[in-house]
Amino acid sequence: MSDRLFTPRFFIMFGYTFTVFASVFQLLPTAPYRVLAIGGSTAVAGLFHGLLTFSSASSGPMTGVMSDRIGHRPVLITVSLILAALSVSYAFIDSLPVMLTVVVLHGLIWSALLAASGAYMTATIPASRRAEGLSYWGLATILATGTAPVIGFWVYRHGWAALCFEMAGLNLLMAIIAWALPDDRVEAARLDASADHDLPWPTSVGDFMRAHVEWRVFRLSITTALVSFGYGALTSFSALFADELGISPRSLFLSVMAVAVILGRLTVGRGLDSIGPRRVLLPCLLVPSIGLFVFSAANGRFSFALAAVIFGAGFGLMQPSFTSYVLAHVPSTRRGAAFGAMLAAFDTGIGSGASLFGVLTHTMGFRAAFAGAGLLAAFGLPYFLQAERRLGFLDESANRPAA
Repeated sequence: MSDRLFTPRFFIMFGYTFTVFASVFQLLPTAPYRVLAIGGSTAVAGLFHGLLTFSSASSGPMTGVMSDRIGHRPVLITVSLILAALSVSYAFIDSLPVMLTVVVLHGLIWSALLAASGAYMTATIPASRRAEGLSYWGLATILATGTAPVIGFWVYRHGWAALCFEMAGLNLLMAIIAWALPDDRVEAARLDASADHDLPWPTSVGDFMRAHVEWRVFRLSITTALVSFGYGALTSFSALFADELGISPRSLFLSVMAVAVILGRLTVGRGLDSIGPRRVLLPCLLVPSIGLFVFSAANGRFSFALAAVIFGAGFGLMQPSFTSYVLAHVPSTRRGAAFGAMLAAFDTGIGSGASLFGVLTHTMGFRAAFAGAGLLAAFGLPYFLQAERRLGFLDESANRPAA
């Protein structure tokens, strides 16, 4: 494969990912208002996001394996069409139990989409520039999450049904974009002689879980769950902490963090492969905990923004370096399974942070709760060092800088 990174295939996947997150991040901030409108409480409104996240996390290891066997491009096309149907169904739902049931199904489909898109993009990026490519690809998510809520609330002013049909249109656009991608199944079989697409299907769920789920990757990825707990807490409660401190705008932390992630990936991202993903990963597992400790002690706009810069710089580079590190130890035909396992751990951390942090702040206050999240994140580095050796990931030859 050529070392050229910015190919038409790369930009097609970048556009696909942007459209994916432009759709879902119009839904997430507006869905609580719909829940309240049909008689739900604020607790149920929070449950909508929690069920989506935990459903995605629990199904990630299995849907990732399925995408490896079926083919990543067919999965991207299929799940885009299913998401279009789900988006339309939200427009007609006026029952809370039904809405919460549908969002669980949404989470199952979401995990398949993320695993398949991650595996497909990894096959698109030259191995010698994998960490750099993943860093740039991740900017699609950042850009979408920064613009989609504004668009979503504008469309919502015209009614919930209008928003649902607009999201369905984006989902259909996703299917069209995915249809334009080259089929990856023949290439995957050629690149890896261990391809198992033709092996017989397991006869039970237990056999499937034991034989096909990337449990080694999941156990190593608990590292990211320890850090993403704090991320889930920050995305859900940083605005409330700003209100308590009298800091405006209340979105200051999230806005500065997004800028820090973008700048970090544009400046440092290019050198990730030459430095080596593991060498970048180790400090990036420590930096977010420092950001959380600074945040817990913040008392003004400067310290608030400083914490966002520190956390964003570490968190933004942790994801591509960790992913690149793991993929160096996974066969090409197991990339979907690997992404599913990483997604399961990462989303479990985010969902736990978003769900449990409210209880912690109620009993301990914001400062102690954020400091506790910082302490939990600090365990990420020692856990990783122990787990990579115990699980057999420590292979120095795989972590040398790319030629």
